[in-house]
Amino acid sequence: MSTEAIQAEFHRPLPLDRIVPVGHVADIEASSAECAALAVRLLLPAVLRLSCRFRLHPHPAGRVAAAGHLKARVVRTCVITLDDFEVEIDERFSVGFVPEGTESDDSDPESEDEICYSGGMIDLGEAAVEQLALALDPYPRKPGAELPETAPDAENSPFARLAALRQKN
Repeated sequence: MSTEAIQAEFHRPLPLDRIVPVGHVADIEASSAECAALAVRLLLPAVLRLSCRFRLHPHPAGRVAAAGHLKARVVRTCVITLDDFEVEIDERFSVGFVPEGTESDDSDPESEDEICYSGGMIDLGEAAVEQLALALDPYPRKPGAELPETAPDAENSPFARLAALRQKN
């Protein structure tokens, strides 16, 4: 097994020393090859476009606050019809980059997400991919797709058949 570090599909490293006290704005965009690799990772039929703008501000103890604006176009598979369809994602989020080993043990789901980093470098690409994954609907429905109306057939239900068997005995 190789000891080389596995590189993320959408790697956009940013040295912490580029984030000045007044802040830093970074725009990132995935190439078509990166989008194809992300589709495989996220189990999607396709990622057509992914971009993100980060507004970064340094905080004490190596923490970096980030406000992001993610835009993506992905192909999803409808859970009802199994048809593929395109979805636009336009998501605003905030995360905190923290030095590895200093992450909070706060279990409140409403608290800001933390992304660990090491070596004086944060990965904006990986942060964008994590936010994309969080923005995806776990049960995507194609617009207009409806569950079929089924009236319960009391006479043919499994319980009705069991009751009939019980009455015979």
